[in-house]
Amino acid sequence: MKSLTMFCLTLDSSHEKKIIDLNYIPVGLGSGKFTDKFMTDKTGDSIHEKNSHYGEYTFHYWIWKNYINNIKTEWVGFCQYRKFFLDNKINSKNINFDELKEAVIQEVDNDNFDCILGDKFSVENYKISKILKNHFLEFLLNPSVILSKKKRTIKFHFDLFHGKGNLDTAINLLDEKNKVSFNNFVNIETSFNPHNMFICKTKYLRHYYEIIFPWLEKCEVIFGKKKLEGYGLKRIYGFLAERFLSYWFKNNFRVKELPIIVKDLSDYNPL
Repeated sequence: MKSLTMFCLTLDSSHEKKIIDLNYIPVGLGSGKFTDKFMTDKTGDSIHEKNSHYGEYTFHYWIWKNYINNIKTEWVGFCQYRKFFLDNKINSKNINFDELKEAVIQEVDNDNFDCILGDKFSVENYKISKILKNHFLEFLLNPSVILSKKKRTIKFHFDLFHGKGNLDTAINLLDEKNKVSFNNFVNIETSFNPHNMFICKTKYLRHYYEIIFPWLEKCEVIFGKKKLEGYGLKRIYGFLAERFLSYWFKNNFRVKELPIIVKDLSDYNPL
């Protein structure tokens, strides 16, 4: 019996066979039409209509409400049609499909950790040219924060790209324990584990959902009254969850980090 159930999320129905050949379960999101070989977020208790704001978390919500008891493996994980966890590090992205299949994670057989996250993304090294191009006024008002890498925290990065003050507003909606700890995390740390990708022991998944979704629902009450336009704001609930995921798993469990390869399945011809 496999130790890992791995869901691969996509917006493109043509990825079906490739995902199945990776030994992953294909998940179809968005407005596209998918065959019955795909799982989707459109049945049962669902928030699929919020996908443009929630991203992959509409499927997480569906699992929480409809499917979590059907996951029988010890481990469960989530990747995307263009981002995959690597069990074996690859130096080049120019690999064929068989090489990708050989490199991506298939099993988890270890009790030394409870969760796998992707290698950290550092906001310290974000190119200053991009900051100046998109946030020149912010630079004029507070140049020392942008010029000093040590001051480029998770909160600084979120304020720049997802609306100044939005992260503070969201954190204030958390329970008292997480409010204090998560606030410290975003104001001190300069990196986080990206892409909302994770693998964890299945017995811990429900606990995560019971924290993340009530919080995001509270955020909706506040942010739902604002214009969420542009990529950085439209998917604000996904971006909030991305930062919280890094904090929550590291704060509660033993975490292992693995590299993530960016390789779009559309790069491969139909199999």
